[in-house]
Formats: sequence, structure tokens, C-alpha cells
Amino acid sequence: MTSKLRIYVPPHPLIKHWLAVARDEATPSVLFRSAMTELGRWLTYEAIREWLPTVETQVNTPLAPAAATFVNPEVPIAVVPILRAGLSLLEGAQALLPLASVYHMGVVRNEETLQPSVYLNKFPDRFHPQTRILITEPMMATGGTITTVIGELTQRGIDPAFIRIISVVTAPPALQKLNQSFPEIVIFAATIDEEVNEKGYIVPGLGDAGDRTFGTT
Repeated sequence: MTSKLRIYVPPHPLIKHWLAVARDEATPSVLFRSAMTELGRWLTYEAIREWLPTVETQVNTPLAPAAATFVNPEVPIAVVPILRAGLSLLEGAQALLPLASVYHMGVVRNEETLQPSVYLNKFPDRFHPQTRILITEPMMATGGTITTVIGELTQRGIDPAFIRIISVVTAPPALQKLNQSFPEIVIFAATIDEEVNEKGYIVPGLGDAGDRTFGTT
């Protein structure tokens, strides 16, 4: 049976609210950063539901023993922000995964060919094979950047089934490319826009997430 890419767009009203704030061209950089932090938080909350490995045990309350469930501390968790825009979602993700390791990867896209190239790779030579990876990538338009990053992770021992992506705005070309290359991946996005223009930008999208986050527009 062939795997099929799964993408979820949570109907949470706070996700919709902060998406609207981020989309608005009148939103100043400081508020845009807050919106992206909140989107990182709520999308991470949805992404890690029923995904984090747990252990069943027992604790003693002041009155009696009780069954207890803990996140398994022996299974590594890592967050991978794709520089630089992925940093905008990192704070929100870390708020829910404070013990997760953070591994940065910098990818730049050629504006003419739209082909990605890696300029920074802080991945280890090998990951623990059970490591859960959460990738933060606000915009997935053509799919070149995200598939490059996942390719680097799989070369270092990561099972694609252990990778989840949080993204603010995605588009069909990226989803199709991921489905062809890594159908085991699960994505949590605030929305799916239908169009990618000739410059590789998602329309209506939300503009350049990196520039808007860091006030360099």
C-alpha cells in the first residue's frame, strides 16, 4: 500500500486569528513577530498531539497511588528551524518543547532558477535513530527547500516517519513534491493557498516572512 502525505489545517480560532494578523500588510514587524510566535506555539501543540513517545508508570498523590503518563525522556526530540524565516516559529515551539535540541540549517533560494542551496548545516553526522524531528518552515511554496532539508536529515539516520513540519502557509507545488519524495511526512499548517507565482512566491501568502520578522522589508 502506497503512503500518502498527510497535511492538517487545524480549525482552532487562535490559529485563524494570528494568521490574519500575519497576513495583513499593515501589521508592524513587532506584531508580526508576536503572531508568528503564537502560530509556532499553537501549530506545535497540534503537531505533537499523539506523537511524543510516552511511558506509563505510577506516582503517589498525597492521598493514594495513581496511574501516570510521562513523556519518555530517553527518546530525543529536536527542532530544526530553517534559516532564517524558520526562527520566527522557534520561540513558540520551544515554549512547548523546552528540552528539545535545536539544529539550524540555512538554505537560500536562487531567485532566477528557484533552486535551493545550503549555506549552513549544523546537523550532527548521525542522529539517534528514534529522534523525533519538528521542522519549522513558515512558507512552503515550490518544495525545494523543505525537501533539501529532509534529505539531509534522512542521510543522517532520521526516519521520515519521525519528522513533522509546522508551516504557516503552504501551496500545492510543495505538497506535491513532498508527496513524491517523502510521503511519510506529516504537516501542520495554518492554511493552504492555491497559487505560486512566477517568482516562486505564494499568493496571497503573507510576504517575505524573514524580512517581516526581522524588520528588513
